[in-house]
Amino acid sequence: METITTGLVSEGIRVARFEFPYMAKRRVTGRKAGPDRMSVLRDTWFKVVETIDTEILVVGGKSMGGRIASMIADEIDAAGLVCLGYPFHPPGKPEKLRTEHLENLQTPALFCQGERDIFGTRSEIVSYSLSAQIRFLWAIDGDHSFKPRKKSGRTLEQNLDEAIKSIANFVT
Repeated sequence: METITTGLVSEGIRVARFEFPYMAKRRVTGRKAGPDRMSVLRDTWFKVVETIDTEILVVGGKSMGGRIASMIADEIDAAGLVCLGYPFHPPGKPEKLRTEHLENLQTPALFCQGERDIFGTRSEIVSYSLSAQIRFLWAIDGDHSFKPRKKSGRTLEQNLDEAIKSIANFVT
């Protein structure tokens, strides 16, 4: 996220970052804590939105942050939504989709997703019933963090740069 944030700021885009309580707890204790309840995650997002003074707000996040942003985007009348590595399903459980709310999403959205993401590969995602408001940028041969395999001939930096440019074009 540091690279994406730095890249977007260099494109003249204001970025606000935060962490959910469970992530802060992980950082402080050094122990892996499970995610907070959905109500806590949503409330955290709503509180963050209240602190941001802007007329045009694009919400988004990486993985869980993007998932929760996608759940509140329509409610807060966001101008846009950007999800990085959206967790379409738990790893190894493609039958447990987290996409129901995405079928009727009204907010214009850009999902940047690694083609090999264990939370939803390109070949899986193209078969989902998703809102026409959602467009995709596929990180070539990328995993959940957009990192490609060496044999692909692609670099992480290339995938991140492409994501930054696509996000900048989307939000401006």
